[in-house]
Amino acid sequence: MLKTALKTAAVAALLSATALSAAAADYTIRATANSNENDEDYDGLVVFKNYVEAASNGAIEVELFIGTQLCSNGAECLQGVADGSIDVYISTSGGASGLFPYVQVLDLPYLMADDRVAEHVLSGDFTRTIRDMALEDSGDTIRLMTIGNTGGWRNFANTKRRVAEPGDMAGLKIRTVVADLPQELVKALGASPTPIPWPELFTSFQTGVVEGSKNGITDIMGMKFPDAGLQYVTLDGHAYMGALWWMSNETFVAMPEDMRQVVVDGFYALQQATFASPKRKSIAAYQEFVEGGGDLYVPTPDQKAAFKDAASPVYDWFKANVTKGDAAFTALTEAVAAAETEINAARMKDLK
Repeated sequence: MLKTALKTAAVAALLSATALSAAAADYTIRATANSNENDEDYDGLVVFKNYVEAASNGAIEVELFIGTQLCSNGAECLQGVADGSIDVYISTSGGASGLFPYVQVLDLPYLMADDRVAEHVLSGDFTRTIRDMALEDSGDTIRLMTIGNTGGWRNFANTKRRVAEPGDMAGLKIRTVVADLPQELVKALGASPTPIPWPELFTSFQTGVVEGSKNGITDIMGMKFPDAGLQYVTLDGHAYMGALWWMSNETFVAMPEDMRQVVVDGFYALQQATFASPKRKSIAAYQEFVEGGGDLYVPTPDQKAAFKDAASPVYDWFKANVTKGDAAFTALTEAVAAAETEINAARMKDLK
């Protein structure tokens, strides 16, 4: 009885404090993610909400809308950010490419070697460069706050055979989204790009309409694709699954500097949470895949270099065909080179 009474009192106190905090809030941030509570995006938003509300002493309230309560797709959601009806929205590069096509630079294959490089790059001036480009192109209405992760790394997976080198991709029908860049990549590797809506992919594997995909392991296992015949995964890590976090610039600049600092630091905390979440979730997903009879292959350094060489025509295509693609490509590759230099120097110090 005593424990129950104490628990009830604690809950009542928490609700009372929450109510007071909400009543005292000077600013409200409406944040949405077109995902669910099992997703890295939700993990990041929870961290953001907790940090911002606590660090602002209740002056900022963060309201979370998970799913399609406020908007249903990238174009609609970004329009909401532009007109101020939505304060924060998270998109993939594909979801924002209609408005900011150069963000697809994140989908270019084999440019970032591992998590350490990717996290270094996305925490630095590359993100600020893309922010400036997006502000200019949106008339100072849509501000890129940070780039995190949503699902780890994209790898090639298929129903037919182990893929150890580019030649093994020949003839495979690989599912892509309806976008030029992923289709150009699949073609460069000798496979056949086949645009299929995500909800139809399980059945498409079963019927042979497609024979492979380019997804993260948590998506593969979450959708139970091995039950549809997807039994071969190659850890080529061709693209880091970047998550772009956008904010209404009007909402941001309307805050005093101390509150803007809280929001900026909140997005840093969010970014770190989304960097970590896929790593933890992928452990169980890979284990489940292998225990179910799946073939998990890690290419050798030479094989991975061969994949990059085979995919290299996509870089020229991107620079020539995507608006501001050349500038985005230069910004990313320069940031990667600087990150690799700094990381390698740090490694050498740590080895001594």
